[in-house]
Amino acid sequence: MKEIMLLVTYKLKPQAREYFLGEVAAAEILQKTCREDGALRYDYYLSAADADAVLLVERWRSAEAQSAHLQTAHIAELKRIKEKYVLETVVEKFEM
Repeated sequence: MKEIMLLVTYKLKPQAREYFLGEVAAAEILQKTCREDGALRYDYYLSAADADAVLLVERWRSAEAQSAHLQTAHIAELKRIKEKYVLETVVEKFEM
């Protein structure tokens, strides 16, 4: 079983970054995800060069753990939040 890492880049609507991050924080997406079985890392990073970009770094014990993560209620909530603020999502996946 290989660990996986995902680099998820969100391109946000202009000037929406603080609203997006505020709703993610209010919904406790990070805290809930970090309590999931197999979650090793789940962190958001802000771009110094692009005020409308956010990078999410995810690391999972296995692809199965990450797949189960996608079925949780808090990720359904994240999808609803993304619909309001995110224009584009780019996912890079790496096996470790």
